[in-house]
Amino acid sequence: MAVLVIADHDGAHVRDTTNKTVTAALAISGDVDVLVLGQNAKAVADAAAKITGVRKVLLAESAGLGKMLAEAVEATVLPLAAGYDAVLTPANTDGKNFAPRLAAKLDVAPISDIVEVVSTDTFVRPIYAGNALETVQSSDAKKVITVRPTAFAAAAEGGSAPVETVAGADAGKVSFVSEEMVKSDRPELGAAKIIVSGGRALGSAEEFHAVMDPLADKLGAAVGASRAAVDAGYAPNDYQVGQTGKVVAPALYIAIGISGAIQHLAGMKDSKVIVAINKDADAPIFQVADYGWVADYKTAVPELMKALG
Repeated sequence: MAVLVIADHDGAHVRDTTNKTVTAALAISGDVDVLVLGQNAKAVADAAAKITGVRKVLLAESAGLGKMLAEAVEATVLPLAAGYDAVLTPANTDGKNFAPRLAAKLDVAPISDIVEVVSTDTFVRPIYAGNALETVQSSDAKKVITVRPTAFAAAAEGGSAPVETVAGADAGKVSFVSEEMVKSDRPELGAAKIIVSGGRALGSAEEFHAVMDPLADKLGAAVGASRAAVDAGYAPNDYQVGQTGKVVAPALYIAIGISGAIQHLAGMKDSKVIVAINKDADAPIFQVADYGWVADYKTAVPELMKALG
């Protein structure tokens, strides 16, 4: 049984979500290959070859793959899938976009967001915003699976897998038009070790950034936000943490003015240490917090900043 892992990368470096997906793949089979899709991505393929447990790395390049268009990904992976029993990808924005399309083309049911591999055909995944877990057994000959990276340890570095070039497809009638990128010197939200998140209680975009940005800079942290804060326009969409945003599991998560709606908790409750600051002592966030501070953020955050020095 062989497994193909589709790598997650930024065009120059392999993200640790790939290493974590490799860990999940190794729980299914000892024969794991990594597919790097992109444009001018040889450096990424060389980095992926160093992941322990990887048998070989396949590199496919085209303009459409450079933007990870679902049509180009599906057209590239589909002929390769004949040689594999399972295709795994991190459950990130790209994976959630192309995995269902690939599964439909293979005429199989996609298995999404797994958090545990029980056996080669049985997997555990969260449902009801993480409030319950279901065990799924699939009899499909081929499996298309998205992996929740926060549930798996990252595979170590130290491998020396060979790199092979394969044909990269384009996106057909679909073309890339434009994108708007938010550039920041702070760590990427999905990979940050420390995250400070703000909620609707902050009241405005100006107040959100006035409170969150200095604290994040002091801690070397990424900035996140609840869905309510994003919907209110206090923070951009890529800051959103939760079931409909990014699922994170940093070493430290500080929630400021966040009540703790189910969809938000689903995205951060696996954090190693959770600190909650909220003036409502009955806020649901305190049920998952390791440390709770019942206080108005307007006094609590300045005190925290002063204590940090």
